[in-house]
Amino acid sequence: MSRSFCQIVAEPGSGARRRVLAAGGAVLLAGFGISGCSFAPDHVRPAQPVPATFPEQAGAADSSASLARTGWREFFQEPELQRLIAEALANNRDIRIAAGRVAEARAAFRIQGSALYPQLDAVATGTRGRTPADLSITGSAQTGTQLTSVLSAGWEIDFWGRLRNLRASAREQYLATEEARRAVAISLVAQVAGGYLLEREYEERTALAVRTTATREEALRILRRRYQVGSGSKLEMTQAQVLLAQAQTALQGLEQDRAINRNALALLVGHPVEIAGGSLSLAEVGGGRALPPGLPSHLLENRPDIVAAEHRLRAANADIGAARAAFFPNVSLTGTFGTASAELDGLFADGSGSWSFTPTISLPIFNAGRNAAGLDLAKARRNTAVADYELTVQRAFRDVADALVRRRQLAAQIATTQDMLAALVERARLANLRFENGRSAYLEVLDAQRDLFGTEQALVQLRRAHFSSGVALYAALGGGFPHETGSAPADPAAGPATTSASGDTKR
Repeated sequence: MSRSFCQIVAEPGSGARRRVLAAGGAVLLAGFGISGCSFAPDHVRPAQPVPATFPEQAGAADSSASLARTGWREFFQEPELQRLIAEALANNRDIRIAAGRVAEARAAFRIQGSALYPQLDAVATGTRGRTPADLSITGSAQTGTQLTSVLSAGWEIDFWGRLRNLRASAREQYLATEEARRAVAISLVAQVAGGYLLEREYEERTALAVRTTATREEALRILRRRYQVGSGSKLEMTQAQVLLAQAQTALQGLEQDRAINRNALALLVGHPVEIAGGSLSLAEVGGGRALPPGLPSHLLENRPDIVAAEHRLRAANADIGAARAAFFPNVSLTGTFGTASAELDGLFADGSGSWSFTPTISLPIFNAGRNAAGLDLAKARRNTAVADYELTVQRAFRDVADALVRRRQLAAQIATTQDMLAALVERARLANLRFENGRSAYLEVLDAQRDLFGTEQALVQLRRAHFSSGVALYAALGGGFPHETGSAPADPAAGPATTSASGDTKR
């Protein structure tokens, strides 16, 4: 019954007829005890403006398998990396800022929700004043005292759902902020993993540079000795010096980059870090496992920025309902009950009781189009929220597609570079034999060694980039802190939510 009435009065363009119905309907609703209407549009999730499957996805996609359903402890199984991630989640300042914003949004929701309930205040006042003779009914000046002690109650009856929609909007904004906090946590996990992989890359490349430097120092020593005894040329010795200087320069650059990466990790983790030695391997970061992306629809469930955009869209719908309700009568009840007396000792005496009850109905008639403009503003914001949601989905799809492309292409580049490295190793061996036998100049050895060293460094970089593409895919899918499918939204009234080091959400 109330729903059909709400549909009638909410018809656009009904004008004065709608206002008359609204005024009469308020009385009817009060008489029948009906809770009221809501003029918020029903939420309909916009269609996905992306293809049904990801590019680079081999075969038919598994509708249930998705990398995003894996927690970060299951994905990153290397203990040293797990320790760094846990410390970052506990100490990172960006996480703390995001948690503070969640607490702000939760408090705003509670403030907005309090307007739905009656407000009760205890008020005590004392007034003493003098009335001049020409204003006194007795013709003489009078001095009087009035003391009151009352309980004051006020309640706005939410017939049209304005307050409920405002509370729903605040709740959706809170949930969007909670998803933003989860997005910060996912980004943090990916950044720590990326920094850890860079640390391992620099360690391997530094070891290669140290080994190459030692080999070239020995070659320079031999060529210098040959030059000194007259069996070698000064050109060959200077070429060996150039090779050594190149390796030393590369080593110095790696040490600089490694120190900078350590500083970046310290900022992420929240304190200076010490990382135990280790090698860059597939087993350490989970990069060698199968990484099924699932279907694009999984992004709607797991990717926090998409979930947050949908919450903002729901909030925009609720704001429309509140803006529509502003056209209808506002019904409020105000009452007081207490005592009043001219003397303090008579404040609670028999016969000092006082009370008042004031029901109020206010109907907007003219406000220079303010309510209409408010409704237009709410609709414009809803249209913006729809576009923002669709753009967020498109960006998420692109992030996943890019990660899939990089992962496939990097795997092919690694295979090609490994073949090239094997050929360069053989080339360097043959060039050195030719030089030792006097069949070629040292320049041939110089070129072979330079190409070999560069390719060794490039292969390590490619392997790290391949592992990083897996991390990027994991983060792009919303992995790290997966939602349970079909779980109910968080309840803001349940108290603060915090993320533990294990990635679990606790209240």
